[in-house]
Amino acid sequence: MGTPWRKRRGIAGPGLPHLSCALVFPKAQVGTMSPAIALAFLPLVVTLLVRYRHYFRLLVRTVLLRSLRDCLSGLQIEERAFSYVLTHALPGDPGHILTTLDHWSSHCEYLSHMGPVKGQILMRLVEEKAPACVLELGTYCGYSTLLIARALPPGGRLLTVERDPRTAAVAEKLIRLAGFDEQMVELIVGSSEEVIPCLRTQHQLNRADLVFLAHRPRCYLRDLQLLEAHALLPAGATVLADHVLFPGAPRFLQYAKSCGHYRCRLHHTGLPDFPAIKDGIAQLTYAGPG
Repeated sequence: MGTPWRKRRGIAGPGLPHLSCALVFPKAQVGTMSPAIALAFLPLVVTLLVRYRHYFRLLVRTVLLRSLRDCLSGLQIEERAFSYVLTHALPGDPGHILTTLDHWSSHCEYLSHMGPVKGQILMRLVEEKAPACVLELGTYCGYSTLLIARALPPGGRLLTVERDPRTAAVAEKLIRLAGFDEQMVELIVGSSEEVIPCLRTQHQLNRADLVFLAHRPRCYLRDLQLLEAHALLPAGATVLADHVLFPGAPRFLQYAKSCGHYRCRLHHTGLPDFPAIKDGIAQLTYAGPG
């Protein structure tokens, strides 16, 4: 057996000098970053702040300030927006209600709604296609619902789906305030994944001539394939999808372009009040299942 270790006294062996067993490790350096290193990173930080300043502003308005106001008021942003509409908009006038929401979003709290630029694109496409029946997935506060309802042809019908009951309650009030009854605009509360299979049996929707996707971009592909599987898209149907560039729906776009069932077009826009943040509305024309 070798020579045993001796606590703190050392090791002595043939041909070996006396070695101390007390191993000394350098103490951890605890302190602040040196000014030189901090200054080295300063240009990078400034560059990032300048380049992505629009995204930082969006983050502050949609997350930080909104969360603070939610806590202070006890109301969701959609409820605060509706309170503003009640006191500033003309009942029965959808156009004035939409303008009031735009003004509130620009000057009071950012609503994350569709906005007037995208709204004009949506209304123009609905007017061009003149669909007998429209399906909207993602009612949110009801802004895009009013746009679609205004552009429907006589006798047209709109079914709009919202998964959050509290948000749906606000949208319902806004839709009725604008003057649209349940025969023309029906609001369905539930997740799109559960509602789509029941549209034919529970809501008498045999076909959707136009579909507007405005809920969660990550669900677009799933819901499009559900609509196909339940034969709710007739040949020639139009599918519009918002937010396909920001936050983005790459799998949805890839499928639409590669599956061979759709003709695709992209309408480039920006976010309301943040035009430097590029976004777009995808327009798909369904060629049929063949």
